[in-house]
Amino acid sequence: MRRLETAALAALLLAPTAATQSPDRFLTDRKSPVELALTDEADSFTFAVFGDRTGGPPEGVLVLADAVRDTNILGPDLVMTVGDMVQGYNDTPAWLAQTMEFRGIMDGLRMPWYPVAGNHDVYWRGPNRPPLEHEGNYETHFGPLWYAFEHKDCWFVALFSDESNPKTGEKDFTKPQNHPMSPAQFGWLDGVLRRTKDARHVFVFLHHPRWIGGQYGDTWEPIHERLAAAGNVTAVFAGHIHRMTYTERDGIEYFALATTGGHQSGLVPEAGYLHHYDLVTVRDSGIHVATLPVGEVIDPRALSEDVVRDASMLARSFTPAITTAADDDRVRLDASFGCDAELQVTLKNPAAFPVEFELLLAGRDPRWSTSPDHVHGRLEPGADKVFTLRLRRAPEGFDGAFDLPALEVRADLLAPGARVAIPETTHELPVDATLVAPEPPVTEHALLVQGTSGAVPVPATSIEVPDGPFTVEAWFQAASYGDRVGLVTKTEASEYGIFVSKGQPHFSVHVDGAYAALTSAATLEAGGAWHHVAGVFDGAEIRLYVDGELAGRRAASGKRTTNRLPLMLGADVDGQGRATSPFDGLLDEVRISTGARYAGDRIVPERRLAADAGTLLLFHCDVPRSPWLFDASPRGAHVRRPSAARVVADER
Repeated sequence: MRRLETAALAALLLAPTAATQSPDRFLTDRKSPVELALTDEADSFTFAVFGDRTGGPPEGVLVLADAVRDTNILGPDLVMTVGDMVQGYNDTPAWLAQTMEFRGIMDGLRMPWYPVAGNHDVYWRGPNRPPLEHEGNYETHFGPLWYAFEHKDCWFVALFSDESNPKTGEKDFTKPQNHPMSPAQFGWLDGVLRRTKDARHVFVFLHHPRWIGGQYGDTWEPIHERLAAAGNVTAVFAGHIHRMTYTERDGIEYFALATTGGHQSGLVPEAGYLHHYDLVTVRDSGIHVATLPVGEVIDPRALSEDVVRDASMLARSFTPAITTAADDDRVRLDASFGCDAELQVTLKNPAAFPVEFELLLAGRDPRWSTSPDHVHGRLEPGADKVFTLRLRRAPEGFDGAFDLPALEVRADLLAPGARVAIPETTHELPVDATLVAPEPPVTEHALLVQGTSGAVPVPATSIEVPDGPFTVEAWFQAASYGDRVGLVTKTEASEYGIFVSKGQPHFSVHVDGAYAALTSAATLEAGGAWHHVAGVFDGAEIRLYVDGELAGRRAASGKRTTNRLPLMLGADVDGQGRATSPFDGLLDEVRISTGARYAGDRIVPERRLAADAGTLLLFHCDVPRSPWLFDASPRGAHVRRPSAARVVADER
């Protein structure tokens, strides 16, 4: 669709609406050329439809309970099901126990709900099978196998799609010969359609979506012909296949639901493989159907100031304290990069409400494991617990699949009337290894930084620059420039940093109690070109070099102001040591040296920088499948790379 021109858009927005405002229904003492249309006063209502509950693990009833909670918040007029409510395929005692469980949850709805029979609800397996299997139990505990009722001049028709084979009495939905509707049910349906011929809408519900054909054969055709001939059947709803699908035929919309607690592969949730329920809004002109994932409805009445405060606090501070059980403060990997060590994890609940949590191992290397493999628990307000995890890794060396493990924390705040999911967090485990930087790959690589999570913090203990002359430099290729962009920085009213804000390289050093700074007059264009930038402090002045040219110099002397914050690669650093003002692009060949490496008006920077006795830190950013950035300086101060900071091939 083409964009509307500004004038045309303004004319469209200011055009009067077709509806006429009534002084009895619209009040204001303001003048405006815009006439706001009034709402349609005709009768409308909503109803919900639940999908299959069965075929999955027993915990599926918890999904059903969440759907009931959601639906009570939404407040539709009624709830329909499409069958497979109990696991079934069993004898009467087991069937009754499952029925009581299902009904116990559904009866928590604050509005009427209506069952539809599915194969799980009526099939019997085992000895002493009655002729009609569980049909008698179903009608005793759920209601008629087929029925209809009226609501606001609309009719709801429940059909039974698991009748027995009229010749053999067999119940087996996989055989088309078992699917024809019985004369008794056909006769009843014909009578209902005659009775409801003047209704606004007729909605039909059954378990099997027979209209899709396949294993169902063509047994739906006689039913569809009757529904189409009625002229007021608006939609048909079914389940069974545990995935959503939609079609329209002869003005009738056909909806197959996925699951509301049943077996669910979750293959492509946004394509209908999910736990959900449908919410249908009915108006004279038609219906609106929306699919809502289970658990996504928020009750605003549950979000008191205390709940919002505690949820926000947990999102920021529900952080485990992780220590080793040994004297060493780190788990040291052996020569084969294997380990068998104990970790102690302490969790504290700072909230005024209970917290339910789960701890589990995260990482891309499957050779790591913990015992137990996860920890699930509950913390009362103000309580703390200590857990012991045994961390192991198979001694299979360092290879392209190696990754350092982390601990994932999942938590829910259990507030009155609401379970508030706290965003998952991942925390590094105290694991170290003795590393030797590998040989550089044939293909050139660089550090890709996109957002603050892609910046690499270098601990202050790894980069202590002695007071006096030093040089900081890097190569970079920017995809874009923001208003404030840190490249290699340690600045926070102290230290030094290189920025490329708005494409203008900038170097500053905090000496004699204030910043001495230089900004290039030239503006670099984003995209394509690689650039070298270097900042030099020689004890008497600072100099800024951009692509080998002297971009500025100014006098500067005195004692440098230091800090204990990390050096940030690809961002600026704030007072809490976090990345801010990120760079967007590729960063390479970051080197910090003692002494003034460059002097004069012009230099020739090497594309691959070399290490010597004066090199304090040098990152070639060469090894893509490693959790470390390897330091090529004599100190070997390798740093852990955040998972979001990727080393990628650079086709320069």
